[in-house]
Amino acid sequence: MSDTQMPAVGKRAPAFTLPAVPEGKVRLSQFKGEQNVVLYFYPRDNTPGCTTEACDFQENMARLQGMDTVVLGVSTDSIASHEKFVAKFNLSFPLLSDEDHAVCEKYGVWVEKQNYGKTYMGIQRATFLIDKQGKVAAVWPKVKVAGHVDAVTEALAELDT
Repeated sequence: MSDTQMPAVGKRAPAFTLPAVPEGKVRLSQFKGEQNVVLYFYPRDNTPGCTTEACDFQENMARLQGMDTVVLGVSTDSIASHEKFVAKFNLSFPLLSDEDHAVCEKYGVWVEKQNYGKTYMGIQRATFLIDKQGKVAAVWPKVKVAGHVDAVTEALAELDT
């Protein structure tokens, strides 16, 4: 069980390299000095909340890119699952596969969950805004999907001021 804390605002974001669709591999460090990163963790491809969240980010992609920002979605789903999800919803941003949940643990989102009386480990929906210097600029620890992308873009706008 993970008792890892989420990285705090102002701290360096934990480094990672993960397999991704469509890029093949994505390293957090490849964006340093170039772009802000919206790193969002979600439980499962093709589930209602996760689909809504991905589509909301997709619908706001032009606005986010205009703010020098890349969006990265992370779940423990396989690359094959991500490929289907990307194709089905025409997503233009990378989905990263963290099948061994090592990165989820580094970010403190691999938690004990309960559903229908069952206890299991899974991803707590969370988003991290990482600035161009590689530091955590904002954290949404328990994301409610509705209105989330607007909250993220507001935080991005404050970064640029």
